[in-house]
Amino acid sequence: MVQFHIQADSEIPASTQLYNQILFAIASRQFPPRHRLPSTRQLAMQTGLHRNTISKVYRQLEEAGVVDAQAGSGIYVRDQTQDSNAKSTSPLLEQNPEAYKIVQTSLDELLRQGCSLNQARELFLAEIDWRLRCSAQVLVTVPAHDLGNGEVLMRELKHALNIPVQLVPLEELGKILDQTRSGTVVTSRYFIAQAEEIAGPKSVRVIPVDIYDFDKEIKIIKQLPKGTCLGIVSLSSGTLGVAEVIIHSLRGDDLLVMTAQLGDNYKMEAIARSAQTIMSDQASCAAVKAAIAAAREDLIRPPQLICCENFIVTKSINLLKRELGLE
Repeated sequence: MVQFHIQADSEIPASTQLYNQILFAIASRQFPPRHRLPSTRQLAMQTGLHRNTISKVYRQLEEAGVVDAQAGSGIYVRDQTQDSNAKSTSPLLEQNPEAYKIVQTSLDELLRQGCSLNQARELFLAEIDWRLRCSAQVLVTVPAHDLGNGEVLMRELKHALNIPVQLVPLEELGKILDQTRSGTVVTSRYFIAQAEEIAGPKSVRVIPVDIYDFDKEIKIIKQLPKGTCLGIVSLSSGTLGVAEVIIHSLRGDDLLVMTAQLGDNYKMEAIARSAQTIMSDQASCAAVKAAIAAAREDLIRPPQLICCENFIVTKSINLLKRELGLE
């Protein structure tokens, strides 16, 4: 069972602490689709928060489009793969919506059984052609205030898929989609609701990817000696913000946490000189190593550097390859 920790003396509101931790658990698939979230009573006993506060957090998660409230049953993680609003413009499929669902389900099953897209084309020509057109343009989208998050996703997808991938701010996604006949929009589950709202009327698919759960790094953080200076470096400012909340919820003021976004050389140098342990994403790892090397003569003992695994989990990469017909 996922454990949530609330720091009562934190400047971050308790509801925000809980919201970010639950959202992280959903985005990293610790709470998978259709998973029933703990009841307000259970969370109240675990966190010490009032049930009204927990209900408010659940309403915020529902408004964000990541959970569904089922009357008399509970709160469940929304299954985004079943909610895609993207539709083919074929009149035949518009006249037979149930047939469209059958085509999608059948094609997915054929792909799972090892059937190639070319083999399936004879049976589902319209659906296959649409998917192949979508694979010609892959758009990664995140909010403009954290393009670093999208840069991390884009770099990993380019490497894994070996096809062109374009980064588009969420705020500009609608304009870009107006200029294309088809495509595939990829984003983190953090932003899936906003992306679907924009892309829904267009002839595109929106596919969420799951992020690494950082379980190994969290275990290390829990075991760090009190008073340790911990450095966190990432290309994404949003990732740094979430990391600070989670670390503070786990350790409170036991650790001195320093953060730096890739490209902020002043903060990177400060972390290299002060931190005993540094954690970074793959995109930032080389720059952190360079900063440590540059400060090496002034250090009695170089910091321990932990480069996290890929930001996108392998299962999501494989699913995306299958959806794009790259396998």
